[in-house]
Amino acid sequence: MNPIIEAREIVTAFGENLIHDSISCTVYENEIYALLGGSGSGKSTLLREMIMLETPNSGSIHIFGDNIANLSLQEAQILRQKWGVLFQSGALYSSLTVGENIALLYQEYTNLPPKLIQELIRLKIDLVGLPAHAIHLYPNQLSGGMIKRAALARALALDPKLLFLDEPTSGLDPFSSRQFDALIQQLRDLLGLTVVMVTHDLDTIHTIVDRFLLLEDTKAIAQGTLAEVLAINHPSIDYFFQKETHGIQS
Repeated sequence: MNPIIEAREIVTAFGENLIHDSISCTVYENEIYALLGGSGSGKSTLLREMIMLETPNSGSIHIFGDNIANLSLQEAQILRQKWGVLFQSGALYSSLTVGENIALLYQEYTNLPPKLIQELIRLKIDLVGLPAHAIHLYPNQLSGGMIKRAALARALALDPKLLFLDEPTSGLDPFSSRQFDALIQQLRDLLGLTVVMVTHDLDTIHTIVDRFLLLEDTKAIAQGTLAEVLAINHPSIDYFFQKETHGIQS
């Protein structure tokens, strides 16, 4: 298996507040990998470190073979274009239409002609299951599920091979959450994506996640498939998965 992300011995502290104490994990090509843990466990911080919005105190993170701590500004900019990010709120610009939100990436990072950009925007909107007219809508005209899909279309604009999702089903009803899970899985298979997500959603873990890292009290409690993690005798695992047993049965 080809590792896409390798985090080794990550230590993170904000002042005297220790967040990560020697956290390590590996994300392999084409898998859907989740960062799990309770509130304050450091899963979102770890994701932010992977996308270079935060810097750990020590340890290393390699993405596509590059140690992100050693990159020049230009090299970091090139690497960022290899991944897309879906933030928890969607983070769409409220003053821009869906189409204009997606167009920003093409305008910033490419020299494509306007006509081709519009064609690509329509393609991305269709790819995430939005109706064609959504290109003209503003974020305040969208439902919660449509905002997630529009933000996902923007994250996919530059055809990345790595996708980061921060609580992708947060705020969605159960039906919309399962629809979004199915979309992520379909896109992974269709586009050959590697997906890293922060999630609290146990249904997501059961249905689409290949492997995950469970964080608690500054430590990595477990890493592996759901079956592998449930086989570990640890009270935090029992608590997190509500006493589930082998075979992924309640």
